[in-house]
Formats: sequence, structure tokens, C-alpha cells
Amino acid sequence: MAVGSGSALAAPAAEQADTTTEATAEASAEKVSHKAGALLLQQLPPSRPLIAVAHRGASGYAPENTLAAIDEAYRLGAETVEVDVQLTSDDHLVLMHDTRLDRTTDVAEVFPGRASYDLADFTLAEIQRLDAGASFSDEFAGEPVPLLGEALDRLHSYDMNLLLEIKKPALYPGIEHQISVELARRPHWLVPNAPDEPFRLVVQSFDWDSTRVSKGLLPSIPHALLGRVPEAEIGQYAWAHMINPNHTTIDADYVGAVHDAGLEIMPYTINDPARMRQVLEMGVDGFITDFPDVGQEAIAEFLAGTSAAAREYAAQQEQELAQQEQQAQQEQQEEPELAQEQDLELVSN
Repeated sequence: MAVGSGSALAAPAAEQADTTTEATAEASAEKVSHKAGALLLQQLPPSRPLIAVAHRGASGYAPENTLAAIDEAYRLGAETVEVDVQLTSDDHLVLMHDTRLDRTTDVAEVFPGRASYDLADFTLAEIQRLDAGASFSDEFAGEPVPLLGEALDRLHSYDMNLLLEIKKPALYPGIEHQISVELARRPHWLVPNAPDEPFRLVVQSFDWDSTRVSKGLLPSIPHALLGRVPEAEIGQYAWAHMINPNHTTIDADYVGAVHDAGLEIMPYTINDPARMRQVLEMGVDGFITDFPDVGQEAIAEFLAGTSAAAREYAAQQEQELAQQEQQAQQEQQEEPELAQEQDLELVSN
């Protein structure tokens, strides 16, 4: 685990070594990413499974954006986790949704009277003193704010997938580059899953310019636009792979428009099973939820219902076909009899 920032008086040789390491990692990222990109283009997915993405981990059961929430998502059988990433004042990538620390941590107790509780004003060493679990439940007291690298390693150990949201990138110039370097240190995340599996990694943001910058740095990685892209403008974002809007802003026509543009769609954040069923009926490719187990159950019921409907339709078609064949056979039997009657009628005349 990385701790704190380096000394401001670090030797020039150390700085040069860090720069060399980062440059090597970046070059590795580009090499692996472009190779994976070529593979991705050859493996256009015929159909990926519907998934219930664990929002900030299984945040309905554990403190959001923590390793505990990732652990819980894994325990509940989730395939994919969504997390939010921001930068500390000394440029370390950490998981955090809010730009302020006081909703999910005990920062006000640890640093009373601090002029700002903005994450961007805290070093990693300071953030590592915070408790990110007790505000959710005493059961999780002492749960730390994790580094992105720690989350990547935990997810990899579970063979889980990731939706990585770049949070408020305008506050953190260059965060897209920082993320690409972090991923380069873990090439596993730059290689795509099989085409019939969920994406291994999707990078997304509400800031679509930032998303485009990230796509340029990670060309093989699928990228998603968070929020509702106006229907008339969807075609302008052909470089993206997904559009993930608020579920309250979509209908079946909008889902169809996204699919017609060759993109996938996974709305957020849906915790009501009835609403899950509604968006599934609209044709979405999955959805984001705080309760991945509830989401998986909704998907299973939907697929079972779809299969049952398909079986019923097939049975009806089979019955109609049997009736048509029976009628055809009856007509064939009647034809000779009719011809014989006509012949007899001619003879008698």
C-alpha cells in the first residue's frame, strides 16, 4: 500500500527514476492498449449478458467506494462493480464519490476546524487517517478510503469487471493521464474479455470532453457517456461504446435510438425491482444498482419470463403449423374423390 507523498527535497535522481518509470508505464499502456484495440475490433460482440452493476460496490450493504463494498459485491455474485475516482492534493488516485469528505468519513473529527474538507485539499497520508466505514455502520468502523490501485487488485483477484467513473475531472487537470498510467501498471485491465462476456473495463464520466481525452489515451478501452445524450446528437459520439443515463430520463424509443447508433445503454441507479423490470423490457443492456443481488434476481426473472413467452410462442407456431399440415392432407385426400365424382358426372351425361 502506498503511503504519503515523497519529500519535497527528494533527490533529482529519484525524480528522474520516477519520471522514467512513469514514461515506461505509459509506453506499456499504449502498446498493450493498441494491441488489445486490434483484438477488440476483431471481436465485435454478438451478445453480452445482461448485468446488474454494483454501484460504488454493493453500497446498499457496505460503505460506498470501499474494499468492503467490493468484497460484498463479490459475495453477492456481482460480475461488475462501479467506482468513482478522484485525486488527492499530492496526486494519488483514491475512491470517493463526493468532492467533500465529510459525508462518508470522520474528517470533521480527525481534522476539526479545517478550512476546507474538499478531497483535493488533502494529502494521501491525511486521507489514510480517516474512517470511511463507521458512518455507514459500526460493523465497518475503521474501513479506510482505498487507493484506485488497491481496488483494481482486489477486483482482479475476484475476476470481476469495472465501470470506472472519472469524478469531476475539471477539478483535477491531467487525471485521465494519471488513470492511464495506473492501468498500465496492471496490463490485465487493458486486455478485453471474450466478446460474449461483460466488458472488463469501461471508463465513464459526466464530463464528455474528459471521456474523449481518456479514450485517446486508452483507445482499446470501451468508454461511456454518463447522462442523457440528446437523441439527435447520439451519432456525434460514435467513438463511445455506451451511454449510461439516469433511468428516469429514458423510454423504449430512446433505448432503441442508442442501439441503432451501435452503442449499449446501462441506466443508473435503480433499486426498485419493478423499475428494473421496466427498463429491462425497454431493452437495456443492464443497469446500475446499490443492490446487485436484487438486480440479478430481476434479470433472472425477466429472462425466465422471456424464455417462457418464447416457448409459448413457439408452441403456438407449432400448433398452427400442425393445423395447416392437417388441412393440406385433408385437401389432398379430397382432391381424388372430387375428381372421381366429376368423371362419373361426365360419363352419366
